[in-house]
Amino acid sequence: MPVLVCFHAHPDDEALSTGGLMRRAADAGHEVVLVTATRGEQGEPKPGVLLEGQELWERRVEETKVAAEILGCVSNEFLGYEDSGMMGEPTNDNPTCFWRADHDEAAHRLASILERVRADVLTIYDDHGLYGHPDHIQVHRVGLRAAEIAGVSHVFEATVSREDAMAAFEEMDMSPEEGDPDADGFGDDFGMPRARIRYRVPVGDALGPKRAAVRAHASQISEDDFFLSMSDEAFGRIFGYEFYAVPGDGDGGGPVDVDLLPGL
Repeated sequence: MPVLVCFHAHPDDEALSTGGLMRRAADAGHEVVLVTATRGEQGEPKPGVLLEGQELWERRVEETKVAAEILGCVSNEFLGYEDSGMMGEPTNDNPTCFWRADHDEAAHRLASILERVRADVLTIYDDHGLYGHPDHIQVHRVGLRAAEIAGVSHVFEATVSREDAMAAFEEMDMSPEEGDPDADGFGDDFGMPRARIRYRVPVGDALGPKRAAVRAHASQISEDDFFLSMSDEAFGRIFGYEFYAVPGDGDGGGPVDVDLLPGL
């Protein structure tokens, strides 16, 4: 069976953007591998979640393991870089952060994993990293180069349809409030226009595991936060589809519904 590798920037990114595809692929018998570039060192822990002496990255590694199991992954691996923080922050200058990584070196790290697991399909992010986060942009750049090195021909960009997202928020009469940390990425420039997207994967049958994977990242997302406080109906309306573009495809003509991405 073909192997799916999902490449993400930080712990918890996998749950919302590709969690449904991962679970669906696993249920269909495919091997699913999660690769995360950083351990999310720059996240802001919820009060009281860390044990005495526990570092945030340690907790987030544990949470990723749980989420990966929920989503049906046979393994989850970290690329070994540090979280760069949001664009323009002083943490972007950390020489060991992912944003400062040499593209070719990072790509070879990822390519070695792709070759070892014999990846057939790789997901990355769109060219502006969904919403401009430096580590997400690096996932796009490094992922494309790694696929080239490892000879993975099926590469897809996890993204968001701006029109679909805004329509869902308006229909449910809800959106993240300004200043809410969960609102990061929900500005006018997130995702991409619907016409540029090639595929839409309906993941309604995987919403339970998808939301459980979000819940596993309790150091970052509490029950009172946007993603978990909404009703199951609202969650399904907003996150019941996952969107994927094809690198270099200027106009996908609007997304076509597929059970799984080509190559799977």
